[in-house]
Amino acid sequence: MNRVGGTRRGLRAVAAYVRSAPGTYVWLLILFLTTVALHHMSPDFEQDFLRQRSTNIHELSHNPVRVLITSAMWIDGGHWVPYAALYTVFHAQAERWLGTLRWFAVCVAAHVLATLISESALLKAIHDGHAPQAAVNTLDIGVSYALAGVAAVLTYRLAPPWRYPYLVALAAVYGIPLVTGRTFTDFGHLVSVLIGLACHPLVRGRGKAWNPKETLAALRG
Repeated sequence: MNRVGGTRRGLRAVAAYVRSAPGTYVWLLILFLTTVALHHMSPDFEQDFLRQRSTNIHELSHNPVRVLITSAMWIDGGHWVPYAALYTVFHAQAERWLGTLRWFAVCVAAHVLATLISESALLKAIHDGHAPQAAVNTLDIGVSYALAGVAAVLTYRLAPPWRYPYLVALAAVYGIPLVTGRTFTDFGHLVSVLIGLACHPLVRGRGKAWNPKETLAALRG
């Protein structure tokens, strides 16, 4: 009976956590369903299907609103489980802290602005001869820009001095690929981080910053 009771309490705790971040888990459910759909497509059809929902230069010039929305509903590669973990660690925490509307504002700002800025940089590279003309049709879908922006705004969730190592880790995770790879997507990720940090006004009034040391002391006491 104790084991059954413990399982029920655990399930209730999980359900309560999911309810506390509805936007995160509705989005994650959509990604699960679209990932399942991708697994039922042939490789050739999948690439063409995703390219029509991609925020590449061609699609942005013809259907900007549609692709900015639909590109955030698909995962290229079909691996959903890592995103479930990342959404729980970053998106759910940010939504619980900021509230759904403010969290969503950070997601939209990072996804839309980083997309437009990075694709503009790619367009300039094409015009300058530093990238091939075929790059206008590059496959560019996914949720990583929004994730980077939310991970960045969570910097303010941590009290000093804990936020500084976190900020250094963010700079390493998103800065090193830009230095070594120098792709427009790497550039977009770093832009997303800067946008998330620029969302500082949205965190005002959201309570005291979290101090891990105080939490550990309370648990021990």
